[in-house]
Amino acid sequence: MKQRLFTPGPTPLPEEVKLSQAREIVHHRTNQFKQVFQEVEEGLKYVFQTDNDVFLFTSSGTGAMEAAVANLLSPEDEVLVIGGGKFAERWAEIIQAFGGKVNLVDVEWGKGVDPLKVEEGISQNPEIKAVFTQLVETSTGAVYDIEALGRILRKTSTVLVVDAISALCAHPLHTDKWGVDAVIGGSQKALMIPPGLAFVAISEKAWKLVENSTSPKYYWDFKKARNALAKFQTPYTPAVSLIFALRDSLRLLKEEGIERVVNRHAELAKATRKAILAMGLKIFGENPSNVITSVTLPPQIDEKKLRRLMQARFGVQVAGGQDSLAGKIIRIAHLGWTDTSDIIVVISALEMALLELGYSVELGKGLKAAEEVFGESRRYRSR
Repeated sequence: MKQRLFTPGPTPLPEEVKLSQAREIVHHRTNQFKQVFQEVEEGLKYVFQTDNDVFLFTSSGTGAMEAAVANLLSPEDEVLVIGGGKFAERWAEIIQAFGGKVNLVDVEWGKGVDPLKVEEGISQNPEIKAVFTQLVETSTGAVYDIEALGRILRKTSTVLVVDAISALCAHPLHTDKWGVDAVIGGSQKALMIPPGLAFVAISEKAWKLVENSTSPKYYWDFKKARNALAKFQTPYTPAVSLIFALRDSLRLLKEEGIERVVNRHAELAKATRKAILAMGLKIFGENPSNVITSVTLPPQIDEKKLRRLMQARFGVQVAGGQDSLAGKIIRIAHLGWTDTSDIIVVISALEMALLELGYSVELGKGLKAAEEVFGESRRYRSR
């Protein structure tokens, strides 16, 4: 049976990206690799919408989060972390591991942050060096107003650090225009390559913190990364095959155009949510993203049984909830190399699985709602 991923990472891969990893390996200290790495750096600047350096690490996205903390902070530094989910908690845990002092802006899971609370927190504690947040909190699906936060912080010496691991290319992110000082990205999301690469775009404002950081670091050292990048190299051995795959995925994204890529994700998200509502289910959270649709399950539906059934019977894999949301929601990703046909498949699988588990749903009602969204979109684009 064909397996289809609707998880928020890893995501489906284009054929070109799969094939690029089958090429003969090249040595990473050669002119051939440098040429590829130069193209990759230019492509990353395009998708990050920045003129600043974008550093590449062979790691998961969490590695790049730790790299940002290790290079921007010193022990005892005061920071502000915007709460609201599992990955906000991860920021706090990493910062505390490096001896930082976390001030938390409490956000109910599934809701967005009020930028005024952030402004208030900064004004009350001028010692705060940085604000750490998500563009999309992947554990809930909520999207945060990074543009508003940038307007607030660009007037201060406090830097804005954004985890955009799941949201990069799925949501608008104008790094330089919005005044975002450090952006974290990951390979296995909308960038459409396997897990294993992570990225940090860093501004000159943030670089001042790098220069003064006393936190221990070796592999994650931004100064080493900047020196190597000047020669289109990495300080240590990179994941060469993944970098070739990234080169090809970035070419595809540039051909499509970043605005169209974002709009594609928005359309898939809209169709999915319309379908879920048509089935009589509820969307979890108040500000859902283009990355995932979080679906609140009826009390009689066992989340694990539902996900197992969808995978075993239909080859469709969705994600469950995390921590306090475990067993209460499923998360359907519409991310990366996903199209309208994929959404039709996941909605159909969900309808049939729910019916088999005893939930009263009219087969085809969700499909009809999704198809109407796609139909309206096609008509609009054909005018």
